[in-house]
Amino acid sequence: MASGLTLERHEALAVVVLDRPAVMNRFEGTMREDLLRTLEEVGADPAVRAVMIRGAGTNFSAGADIEELIALHQRDDRDEIRRRVELGAAVVREIRGMPKPVVAAVDGNAAGAGMSLALACDLRVGSERTVFTESFVRIGLVPDWGGLHSLVGLVGAGRAAHLMMTGERLDAERAQTLGILQQVFPSDTFAPDALAYSAALAQGPTRALAAIKEGIRTATATALEGVLAHERDTQPVLFAGDDCLAGLRAFLQKERPTFSGIS
Repeated sequence: MASGLTLERHEALAVVVLDRPAVMNRFEGTMREDLLRTLEEVGADPAVRAVMIRGAGTNFSAGADIEELIALHQRDDRDEIRRRVELGAAVVREIRGMPKPVVAAVDGNAAGAGMSLALACDLRVGSERTVFTESFVRIGLVPDWGGLHSLVGLVGAGRAAHLMMTGERLDAERAQTLGILQQVFPSDTFAPDALAYSAALAQGPTRALAAIKEGIRTATATALEGVLAHERDTQPVLFAGDDCLAGLRAFLQKERPTFSGIS
């Protein structure tokens, strides 16, 4: 398995591990491509009846590498931003489309693209230290990886607008109240508890679970492709603006950004 990603097999359960704990499992290098390839592999494997995505260490994923984004901004590399947004969209399509349940095991922080990845899964379980953050607004961007679509579908337009426009941090208790988390386990037993939860799905009636997933997708269909296209077209434009760069630099300095609101 490529650096930054690990695949584990637990009988009929495939566990995809975002494996850069030293940097909170943020997406660096080819992690997006590797994640897509791995999901395609387990999605097509008839021996795999359920999938769990988790982060190594005590965090799920902090999202994108801010230093990489600053370097891309300085080169005005909108094409690379568009390519990354498309990769995120492909990951979401693979998760939503595979005929088996996908569980996000969210320990610690899930921010930005990390939160969007978790939201794209069919089910989410967390620990007492789980924190979700729609951090895109802090760097002058919109949620991608289908985040706009997923969050509105889970919590409604008003709550989603508040979370996405303010970047407010959600602890595990509130995330469960809002329906983002289906289960919250104790932090000290989170790993085995999340594994047991996901393994039970892998032992369930595979065809029925696939039909339930398809039925839910049909029942909640609200133009996902339109949202993904909006993300693809909007993100590169916002990324090239001064507000995004101000947000990126302030993020690294752990300061509150000053946005001009002009670009």
